[in-house]
Amino acid sequence: MKICIVSDSHDRSPPLVAAIKEAQEAGAQAVIHCGDLIGVNTLRASLKLGIPIHAVHGNNIGDVASLYRVMYKSDGLFNYYGQEAVLELGGRKIFVTHMPNHGQAFACTGDYDLVCHGHSHTAHVGMQSDISGGHTWLVNPGSVAGIDAPGVNAIPTWILGDLERMNFEIRTLQQPTSEV
Repeated sequence: MKICIVSDSHDRSPPLVAAIKEAQEAGAQAVIHCGDLIGVNTLRASLKLGIPIHAVHGNNIGDVASLYRVMYKSDGLFNYYGQEAVLELGGRKIFVTHMPNHGQAFACTGDYDLVCHGHSHTAHVGMQSDISGGHTWLVNPGSVAGIDAPGVNAIPTWILGDLERMNFEIRTLQQPTSEV
C-alpha cells in the first residue's frame, strides 16, 4: 500500500491538493497529515479527490469543532484524531504526531513500523534505534505549503511512502496552484 504523508499545510489548500493528486497518480490509497492543517477550508478540495485523509492536531490547531463536524459528515474520508493517532494501514502499525520529540520518543519504543511527525518544516526520512535493538522508520514530510522550509526558494515537500517495501521518498512541489 502506498501513502501520501504531508504536514504543516497552514490553511493553504492548493499545495495540499497538488501533493495528494501527485500521490494518487503514484498509487497512494491514503493520506496522513501530521498536523497544522488549521481549518476546514484547507480540506474541502482535498476531500473531493476521494482518498481517505488521517490527520492530527499541530501546535496551530485552528477550528477544531469544524474539523470534527467535517469528519462526521465525510463518510470515512476524513479522520481527525486529536493530538496523536495510532493507525494500521497496509498491515503496518503507524504512530502519527506533530511534535518531533514525541515522534522520536515513540519510535524508540519499537512498537511501531513507522512514526510520522511534522512541525520543523524540514523533510527527513531515517531510522531510529529502538529499545528492542531494532529500528523504526521516523519520517517528517516537511511543509507541504513550503512555509519556512530551508533553502532560498522554500519548496513545498511531502513524502510518498510504500508500506509493503517500507520505502519513503521525499517529493517536492514546483507550482502547487491547482484546486479541484
